[in-house]
Order: sequence, then C-alpha cells, then structure tokens
Amino acid sequence: MAASRRIGYVSTRPSPHAPEGPMPLDKTLLDALQAVTTATLTTVLLKKGIRRCWMRGPMPRFAAGQRIVGPAFTLRFVPAREDLATPESWSSPTSTRAAIEAMPEGCIAVVDAMGVQDAGIFGDILCARMKKRGVAALITDGVVRDGEGVEGTGLPVWCSGVAAPASVSGLTFVGWGEPVGCGGVAVYPDDIVVADGDGAVLIPAALAEEVALAAVEQERLELWIMREVDKGLPLPGLYPPNAETRARYEAETGKA
Repeated sequence: MAASRRIGYVSTRPSPHAPEGPMPLDKTLLDALQAVTTATLTTVLLKKGIRRCWMRGPMPRFAAGQRIVGPAFTLRFVPAREDLATPESWSSPTSTRAAIEAMPEGCIAVVDAMGVQDAGIFGDILCARMKKRGVAALITDGVVRDGEGVEGTGLPVWCSGVAAPASVSGLTFVGWGEPVGCGGVAVYPDDIVVADGDGAVLIPAALAEEVALAAVEQERLELWIMREVDKGLPLPGLYPPNAETRARYEAETGKA
C-alpha cells in the first residue's frame, strides 16, 4: 500500500453532508493495528515527530472491552447559542441525526465536544442507530447521556463521562466530515483511530502503514526485552537497547 494513499473512504462527496462510500481498511494493516497497544503506538509516533496523538478525555466507558481500529468520521460541536441550540435543531438537516445516517460501516465516530462535561452529546437511541449502521465505536472528549441505555446498545464508547442534560444545554452541533479537535488532537476525516484500555490514539492516514509495521516490530522487541528482565538483567543498555543488546536480539530472533 502506497504511503500516500488515504486509508478509509474515497472522498468523492459533492458536499460535506453527503454520504460517502466506504473503502475498508486493508486487512493486513487492520490486523497489525489490532495487535498493538496504544502505548506502543504513541511511542512509535513520537519517534516520527508526532506528539499530539493521544486524546485527552476519551476513556473506555461502555462496551469497550476490546481494542477498536477504524477510520475517523468526524463531528463537531461549538458552544451553545440560544437561537440555534434548541430541541427543534434535532430535526435540522445539520443535526446529529443526519450525521449518523452519513456514517459508513466500520467507521469510528470522533466527536469534538470541546470537553464539555454537562451536556450529553449522544444518548441511547442515537447510539443504537449507530450500532445498527455498523459504526465501530464512538469516541469523544465530551460526555454521553442515558448511560444505562447506551451500555445496552453494545456500541463501544470512549468518552469522558456521563451527564443527564441534552447536548443543546451547552453545545451547538455544526457539522461533520471536516477536521476537528478532539481531546487536544487534530483529527482529519479518514485518519486512523486505535482505542483500547489506555484511551484513543490518532494515526495520520498517510503514516498508517509505516506506523503499523514499526509498532509490530516494537512490540516484538519489547516482548524479548521483557523476557530478559524476567531473567534478572538490568535495564541500562537493555531498555532502550544499545548496539550490543540489539545485535543479540537480532541474532536470537532471526532479524539479522
């Protein structure tokens, strides 16, 4: 897969609010990313100069017992404005309801809720519809409502908590399919998101294959290092490995 290829969906929409056709992740890439932790990914991305990749706020909350990988489908809220943030806005063409109908199967909905803690951006009915459409997960720096009902939908959710008030109590929904900021991280449509027990990490789409390959090798190396630690070896020169340690690793694992 060429590094310049956009992983996820082909962006041929005439407008940002038109549904897209899904282009699934390459299975080899998907399998590789599902096999590595977000902690490993942040280390690999750091080595490539990407520091802002772990989203502050989203943590596993509902049906989030397994690692999830998928391309980002972005949604954005701004602060509530009284003439726009109304219950009537839920029927608007620019609404969370309309956005859900544009979500392709397998995507991860990444929602910029500005970290607002007292306005639930989605509840059980919206999450149930997302689950029905085959959305892989919901990730937001905000909160959801109807917690018990959301749990019952089975939709994996990474969020910063729960709150009873509706989204319009503190937020105005403004659109989807554009760059957003979630938990301090810039997320563009089709970027790759990996989420597990340590939170959610963003991989720029153009780096996805390179990062996946490096992450698999990093975990292989760290597994070998862990066995050396179990043998009683000291950390200096072992972690991170110096030239002698790396040569021994390569000889023992056939990497030379």
